[in-house]
Amino acid sequence: MIVRIWRTQVDPARVEEYQLFAETDSLAMFRAQHGFLGVLFVGVENERAVVSIWDDAEAVAALDSSLSYRETVGRISAAGFLVGGSSVEVFEVHGGDLSPMRSRDIASS
Repeated sequence: MIVRIWRTQVDPARVEEYQLFAETDSLAMFRAQHGFLGVLFVGVENERAVVSIWDDAEAVAALDSSLSYRETVGRISAAGFLVGGSSVEVFEVHGGDLSPMRSRDIASS
């Protein structure tokens, strides 16, 4: 399992626009990718990160070459609510447990 973290900054006056884009456009794009397991959109003040979880390194590599990913990146860049640069970090998962989170999600459904 692989965790990919994309970090950026958002214009403080346009945080809600960014969040809407993430929950609609970005989420739909991620769900269409082979090997996608889940995503969290996180942030504090104007700092934002997208923490996505993938089956393996091949799935992460395929994301980078995906047409829908490149189109989504183009749209978010053109929208103008990102400021400064962005960065990507990729980590192999060596341990942990998401089952309590999954149990809560199932119970609240």
